[in-house]
Amino acid sequence: MYYIIGDVHGEYNTLMRLVEKLPSDAKLIFVGDLIDRGSRSAEVVKFVREGGHGCVMGNHEEMMTGYGSSFALFIEQNEPIKTYNSWYSNGGIATLKSYGLITLQEGKPVVALDAKERLEIFKEDICWMRSLPLYIQLDIDHSSGKPVVVSHAPIATVWGMRYSDAMYKTFAEMALWNRREPDENAPIFNIFGHTVTPYGADVQPHYVNIDTGCYMSEHGYGMLSAYCVETGEVVSEKRVEKRR
Repeated sequence: MYYIIGDVHGEYNTLMRLVEKLPSDAKLIFVGDLIDRGSRSAEVVKFVREGGHGCVMGNHEEMMTGYGSSFALFIEQNEPIKTYNSWYSNGGIATLKSYGLITLQEGKPVVALDAKERLEIFKEDICWMRSLPLYIQLDIDHSSGKPVVVSHAPIATVWGMRYSDAMYKTFAEMALWNRREPDENAPIFNIFGHTVTPYGADVQPHYVNIDTGCYMSEHGYGMLSAYCVETGEVVSEKRVEKRR
């Protein structure tokens, strides 16, 4: 059975607890945003890659492929790193720390002494992220008869743009950044994350938002959730407090 897992955001311990609750033969597919904010992004990526699990690209993976590549180039060329960009301010600093590439001194990122030796895995993960699809269409239909499509952000309203050369850029942007809920008459059953929903997954007849705010500590959030496509069951795990 397929289990679609919401935005992990570096919360490796919580992910492991959730996986323990799932059937041993479950087919795992992630909605992206494996990284950033939580303290163990590198381990989350390793788990997904080495396990051969399905995953679509999220907006945080897109940011890492761009800004992370620039970071690696600065290190290789012995140039000073920039201390601010939109990736850093949205959790990228935590990701770089998880790879052992930086430390924090007085709250500011400083390149680790052995950063060059640690770059290879980071660069390999960036290459893997670049290969991630914007969506995965499953080989089964939803009980509504609609095809099941997993994406990071909602794409049901722009599903018809996916094969259009003229509209593909818009489609790709929506797949990573859109926050508009799908219309009831959408042609697909869309399972996605990206926009945090409180008090559990938002399960509707025509879509599921499975991002339950794993990295957050506010009341109503702080859960990592998985949705079983075949049964409609939602399995959740409360966020495990940060520890090594």
